Amino acid sequence: SGTLASVDAAWHATHVLASVDGRPALALVDCSQGGVQVLPARAMGLSHGHAGCEVRLHNAHAQAIELSADALLDLRHLPRLLWLARAHGAARRAFELAVDYAKERRQFGQPIGRFQAIQHKLADSLIALEGVRLTLQHAAAAYDLGVADRRYFSSAAAAFGGPALRQVSLQTQHAFGAIGYAEEHEAPRHFRRAHLDVLALGGAAQARRELAAHLLDADTAALPEYDLGAAGNRFREDVREWLQTHWSGERKAAFDRLPFHDREFDPSFARDLGQTGWIGLAWPTEHGGQARSPREQLAFMEVMERAEAPRTGAAVQANALLMHGTPEQRARYLPEILRGEAMHGMGYSEPDAGSDLASLRTSAVLVKSPDGDHWVINGQKIWTTTYWGQYMFLAARTDRDAANYRRAPHTGISMFIVPMDSPGITVKPATTMYDGSFANVFYDDVRIPAGNIVGPVNGGWKVLTDALANERGLVGGGIVLKVAHAFNLLVHDVRADARPRHDALARDRIGALAADIEVGRQLMIHCAELAEAGTTPPEMGAISKVFSGELMERFGEAALDILGPRAALSQGAPGALRNGRYEQNLRHSLMWVISIGTNEIQRSLIAQRGLGLPR
Repeated sequence: SGTLASVDAAWHATHVLASVDGRPALALVDCSQGGVQVLPARAMGLSHGHAGCEVRLHNAHAQAIELSADALLDLRHLPRLLWLARAHGAARRAFELAVDYAKERRQFGQPIGRFQAIQHKLADSLIALEGVRLTLQHAAAAYDLGVADRRYFSSAAAAFGGPALRQVSLQTQHAFGAIGYAEEHEAPRHFRRAHLDVLALGGAAQARRELAAHLLDADTAALPEYDLGAAGNRFREDVREWLQTHWSGERKAAFDRLPFHDREFDPSFARDLGQTGWIGLAWPTEHGGQARSPREQLAFMEVMERAEAPRTGAAVQANALLMHGTPEQRARYLPEILRGEAMHGMGYSEPDAGSDLASLRTSAVLVKSPDGDHWVINGQKIWTTTYWGQYMFLAARTDRDAANYRRAPHTGISMFIVPMDSPGITVKPATTMYDGSFANVFYDDVRIPAGNIVGPVNGGWKVLTDALANERGLVGGGIVLKVAHAFNLLVHDVRADARPRHDALARDRIGALAADIEVGRQLMIHCAELAEAGTTPPEMGAISKVFSGELMERFGEAALDILGPRAALSQGAPGALRNGRYEQNLRHSLMWVISIGTNEIQRSLIAQRGLGLPR
């Protein structure tokens, strides 16, 4: 006997499966027997059983199905995943209709899909849908394989998926405009379906409580460690062992005592790491690399981040040399990068050419001379971070007239390797808001050998974009691994403080962050899998970068809210948590949203390349 609310499909059911209060069992109720009354419920404007039914039982015949407590827990998670999957299907179907509509619907003389507001709205929806799809697939696979953390992954999928699918449904309706109000259109049906299904079994709120309980109610809990395959897992342990010897004890402690400004690079650590060959993890073996898989690269990045080791290498510049450099250039520059002896900066942005590199004005002119042809460079670069390196990988215009060709604005650009000790270079450093530094770099009649051009003359745009594309697939992964490490520290600090540990709002925030991190990690793994299969499409790398960069911002804000004023104290201040790490993380997060192509530019790329919206 009892009342069951919101029973899906009960109007047509022959049996109803219900949990039983006070015992690890299910009751299988035969609806054809007496004592069962099914009443259609009206929800989200639906009736006649389409929105679920209320089932009233009075001395109804039922078969008891005894279960272990463990199995019963699984049966509370699996139906929620199934409802979430159906909600995802509904939301994605409506979204795909909206994308098609945006390509055809014309306003103000052009398709509405050309408007940036529509492009970014639909790009955000695609990011959310991909996050739901990947976390759902991962949770389902965890159940298929009997993974110990399967319920954690299930809770993460539900905690993210509920709010995400409801927001996608709203954004879809916004894109449709008034046409989406009409009941004869498909969209209202999918809007209702998505909203109803994500509420089942406590919905996202219950899932966030489960994640918080997992992380905060045990004294040693942390984010689950991912299976990166046999090679990835083995390499992760190798890197850990190496760091125990080379980056621990007083050496690491002395580095950690330095101001943030001085903790970006450590020359002696770079040279030690250079002896392992790991700086060239992904390089082909013929160039001294180890040709390791993307998942092995993730293993390396993860362990280095957890050890808070300084950065090394020059990944973008090495990619450019590997793809477009001459044999002489590779022989000259790659070995010293591999040994950890040389750092290369990136000279891209200018006062009038940030994300719009097609507008750059720095010039390079080839001068013929009896003592050897050379390039003469004039111009200014700004926001240059690795200005202290031995070389600058510089973008310069080698054909001024090409800038006026409206159909090919990126032509006329070439890429150069410029030694930073060349006469005519003036560096004016500036302190960043995150306690780092960048510089304005001025080039006045700087002469470099003719052979320092990388790739063909006027072919620099392809050199630049190829090098960045090869790296962007893992950029989002690098960001989310930073957030994951910082989150584990946050969880540890919350457990040590009874106020946030038992505060319902703080626990809810922890659960939401944990779910978001799972999305970021799944996007990271998906990009690695795509790279292993061939290449990562630029829109997929952009999705990972946008989500993870903005997650880093959300984490920074949440840490201050959860931990309070002590988390806002800066390095060196008495009582500062983690010696100012939390507030510095927040200030540093802005860089990851802006650098390597602002997230607004990335959203346009997602919309145009990933959804086929007009440019």
